[in-house]
Amino acid sequence: ERERERERERERMEIKLLSNRVKHEIVPDNYIYPVHQRPGIHASAWKQVPIINLAGDNQADVSNQILSAGKDFGVFRVINHGIPQQLIDDMLALAQEFFEMPAEDKAPYLSEDPTKEPRLFTGHRQGNITPVCWRDCLFIPTYPVGKYEHLYPEKPNNLKETMAKFTPEARGLATRILKLISVGLGLEEDYLAGNRSGGPMKMLFNYYPPCPDPSLTLGIPRHCDPDLVTLLFQAKVSGLQVLHDDQWVSVDPLPSAIVVNFGHLFEVISNGLLKAVEHRVVTNRNVARTTVSVGIRSADDCVIGPADALASDDSNPPLYRSFMFPEFVKAYTSNTTYDREINMEAFKIKN
Repeated sequence: ERERERERERERMEIKLLSNRVKHEIVPDNYIYPVHQRPGIHASAWKQVPIINLAGDNQADVSNQILSAGKDFGVFRVINHGIPQQLIDDMLALAQEFFEMPAEDKAPYLSEDPTKEPRLFTGHRQGNITPVCWRDCLFIPTYPVGKYEHLYPEKPNNLKETMAKFTPEARGLATRILKLISVGLGLEEDYLAGNRSGGPMKMLFNYYPPCPDPSLTLGIPRHCDPDLVTLLFQAKVSGLQVLHDDQWVSVDPLPSAIVVNFGHLFEVISNGLLKAVEHRVVTNRNVARTTVSVGIRSADDCVIGPADALASDDSNPPLYRSFMFPEFVKAYTSNTTYDREINMEAFKIKN
């Protein structure tokens, strides 16, 4: 039995992690993207993703600002959000420390099985897709805390207890934002409560090590998220870009700000009013970038479709059919091109 366990350990160690190497001298061939997919020119410097103050006195105005940002960009940043900055800083620092641990400490989480949770891997969540993207990622369900706390990593020190504090704060902020969006759409405040947002909250630790030639590869290629919304916590290193009017716009870190972007599920529920934002991550030569993101999604037994109030007459007919979330996940994960139109094609109502 011990010999079998040692063999399994050796197999896990053979799965490559970018973070296991101190310095990369070249970009390996399997990480090099076709010319038309490479980062190309720098992102637009004059466009700015909206910044929304959640502590504004007029919450109806806050709802309208979120709605406007969702229609225009599909993404926004929030300030005065209520999550202690020290907790965010601790979470990001410990996430980076996780990737900087010795290889043998990370080995128990390594897996090439996309269904394993928690799972540590390099590249794409879907598995063996080439070209491989320039990141390591830990994917783990975190909320409800009582249900998933046993999955939280024991190392580095304080990570588990910090995740237990951070997770409900992130979930609480997401719930607050969903209520503001519901009001802005003219729906009941709790329309998105319950099963519509009741799936397990998934957390990702993303690690993008310095890249010897950022012009050849991507941290994550162009894609939309499958969730309702994603909250992204980033430190001081840039990398996220969103597509706006066919231009890439850099979402540079802003002190105390959290990035919120709309996913495919919100595009369906809003009947196309709020678009899932296409985004990507670029790399840099000099410094590692670590982020923490949380995705809010529907429960597996929830029927998802356009809200009746947004698709109830001839002037605004439903654009999408109803479906269960597992059906969408199956379609999303089988699309190795990440093309947003392919993601949604099976769910659009054909006229």
